[in-house]
Amino acid sequence: MTSTLAAHLLPWFDRHGRRDLPWQAPAPEGRRDAYRVWLSEVMLQQTQVVTVIPYFLRFTEALPTLPALAAASEDQVFALWSGLGYYRRARFLHRAAQLCVERHGGELPREFDALAALPGIGRSTAGAILAQAHGLRFPILDGNVKRVLARFHGIEGLPGTAPIEKKLWEHADAHTPRERVADYTQAIMDLGATLCVRSRPLCPACPLSEACIARREGRTAQLPTPKPSKVLPTRHTTMLVLRDTGGRVLLQRRGPQGVWSGLWSLPEAPDHDSAWRLAQNHAQLDDAQALAPFVHVFSHYRLAVEPLLFDGATAHPAIADNQTLRWCAHDEWPDLGLPAPVRSLLETLVSA
Repeated sequence: MTSTLAAHLLPWFDRHGRRDLPWQAPAPEGRRDAYRVWLSEVMLQQTQVVTVIPYFLRFTEALPTLPALAAASEDQVFALWSGLGYYRRARFLHRAAQLCVERHGGELPREFDALAALPGIGRSTAGAILAQAHGLRFPILDGNVKRVLARFHGIEGLPGTAPIEKKLWEHADAHTPRERVADYTQAIMDLGATLCVRSRPLCPACPLSEACIARREGRTAQLPTPKPSKVLPTRHTTMLVLRDTGGRVLLQRRGPQGVWSGLWSLPEAPDHDSAWRLAQNHAQLDDAQALAPFVHVFSHYRLAVEPLLFDGATAHPAIADNQTLRWCAHDEWPDLGLPAPVRSLLETLVSA
């Protein structure tokens, strides 16, 4: 089975694999840049390639090296990341870069244990970096690879549980060849992203279809075993859009806990009455206008947002910009980490 998978997958990759992705560009010395590989791996977690590419290009243009990322402010990192979601990834990325400067001479370590110990870099991401940037033989097991292996071997059970995870890692290691490790790693990820997709996999075009147990037994729709469906709870909040006569909007940096931690957002209150009281603490105002409500879906709940616009607000002299509150003009927003729905709401007001 080991030789079957790699032997069929690599020729398919030579004909159909993705070779023009921006993080695949070789470094001047002829190998891929570990920093770019790392950045792409983190961005691609729970995000598709087509979405990641423009973010990757913008990020690497602004912060082309690991030391540049380490020296950047958190606001700059969040601003470049804004829209990708899962902002914890960006915070871990930033902290890991700083640790690399402090402990590893400004480079990602080539030792597996040291690399996997960095914030946000687990076993699979470390393996992907070492395989693709250095050609070292380490297996990977991201979501796409789990799906390929679960179907290929007919593995039942939730991939996230310890026994199934252990079994998948064993197969991932057994299938990883000793030659062309970087190509194999990209190939199995490409297969999961383009053919062995979650629903309606393109089995007739798959190079592994003849040996795939799920294909042979007609169980591609059942494997990997899906998580039990659950109804997401809905939370409600009122967002305050305080805008002064100059068009500046009051933003508030969120605390270290919860969603959007550390990002600049809009002040929030549980209801309209509380929103009015909070708004009056920050500015003198005359009236409020209810804006179109919207729902933003997180992985564990839905957030129902009712925005209230307080136009023509006059900031209280006692309320000065500080580390958690600041009045920002439109041309300052690109330099701040704003949650995507908040940025969209504010941009809609500007274009209205």
